[in-house]
Amino acid sequence: MVELSADAPVISLDGISLSFGGTQAVRDVSFSVNTGELFAVIGPNGAGKTSIFNCISGVYRPQKGSIKFLGEEIIGQSPEHIARIGVARMFQNIELFDNLTVVDNLMLGRTQYLTYSVASALLYSRKARRQEIANREIVEGLIDFLDIEAYRAFPVGMLPYGVKKRVELGRALAMDPKLLLLDEPVAGMNVEETEDMARFILDVRAEMGISMILVEHDMGLVMDLADRVLVLDFGERIALGTPAEVQRDPKVIRAYLGEDLSEAAKETT
Repeated sequence: MVELSADAPVISLDGISLSFGGTQAVRDVSFSVNTGELFAVIGPNGAGKTSIFNCISGVYRPQKGSIKFLGEEIIGQSPEHIARIGVARMFQNIELFDNLTVVDNLMLGRTQYLTYSVASALLYSRKARRQEIANREIVEGLIDFLDIEAYRAFPVGMLPYGVKKRVELGRALAMDPKLLLLDEPVAGMNVEETEDMARFILDVRAEMGISMILVEHDMGLVMDLADRVLVLDFGERIALGTPAEVQRDPKVIRAYLGEDLSEAAKETT
């Protein structure tokens, strides 16, 4: 992996295009995310937001363009490799093991750091004990960080929805990522749960310094949290800037309100 300077982007996408048959999901999209930045991607349904995430994660392979993470070209790499080098994802639909406890679900995020053999695990050798203890300490720290100590021994399937989302975030953080992909982290949450998740996201940036890309339909959350916002419409980039700049952009207003409604809104101001 190439050593980058402190001001180099964590990830950069250059001219990404992705199509399925005759459908163009993403068309010539470029952007970069800086160290410690909270970068948001927004757009109407079908704009290409999730497709961008799937390209970064290695689930989809774009037909054109380049994606460099910490200087390494990752197009064509497996999702496992991309996760191993430092890209973690919090999914919109919770992808936890309901029958396992909170601790066990978080320990799954540490799997890549457990290097002992099956035989060592069965015999619970000194190496296995040492790695188990070290990685469990990290998990316990995340449990404290996310304020889920009261639920640590509960099977995840028994937990309230908002707590499950925190566990989902915790498992992604357990991978010790350099880039965290947040796929609609507050979808389905009530106001209190949304405020809690927003606080944890800000804490992740402030205390861990992890760069993040946020895809979210809650515009209030995006505008409050993001440093910069990329707006997509029908797979194309139509705006990129600070939240204040994006909110004033006529193309963004038309994409969300439609031509007629945006013109009506101007007339009433």
